[in-house]
Amino acid sequence: MHVSLAICRDAKWQLVVLSVRNLFKTYRSAGEPISVLRGVDLDVASGERVALTGESGSGKSTLLHLIAGLDAADSGDIKLEGASIGALDDAERAALRRERLGLVFQQFNLVPSLSVSDNLSFQARLAGRHDPAWHAELVERLGLAAVLQRYPEQLSGGQQQRVAIGRALAVKPLLLLADEPTGNLDETTADEVMTLTGDLVRRTGCGFLMVTHSMRLSAMLDRQVTLHAGRVA
Repeated sequence: MHVSLAICRDAKWQLVVLSVRNLFKTYRSAGEPISVLRGVDLDVASGERVALTGESGSGKSTLLHLIAGLDAADSGDIKLEGASIGALDDAERAALRRERLGLVFQQFNLVPSLSVSDNLSFQARLAGRHDPAWHAELVERLGLAAVLQRYPEQLSGGQQQRVAIGRALAVKPLLLLADEPTGNLDETTADEVMTLTGDLVRRTGCGFLMVTHSMRLSAMLDRQVTLHAGRVA
């Protein structure tokens, strides 16, 4: 029997889209084991915007990569809407990233040979989830109407990151993961991008987990989670 998990914050019950339990990850460097994650527990609810903070080397990016199925944990469990990521094979994890996850990184990772419009719809078309009405809304909300036929190299950094965020949200994912998404932007542009992202996350109802070193940006989200020495502090 499938049981839906929910958490209560601000007197509202919300569906838990991400559940991480007792997660461990160790790497080897020069033959020596380095424990990066040491029993991490974390929940993110639908529509919730969570900042993941901590000093360099605390395991923030490692945790995001494990959640995205880009690497495998040593032990513990990661569930996306109740489905265990660790139980999936490589093809199933790739399908998960394509169809149910949105990924945004500091490097914009746009396809240079595609126009803004085609970059925006790229993931949704691959996933068979392209929605013309939602595409048009993203274009309007992200302020991209005037640049749809341009190519990434013809855009500012802020415009490129807006396209990357729109591409990730075009599939209407369960969860949006972002790793220092505004790291290459100036402060004013970063604030604008973060405000737009927060609005679109609320619009889609997906969960949002963002790695950031910025206390200013983390304060713009609903909740802050800090990793220290591989654990939630």
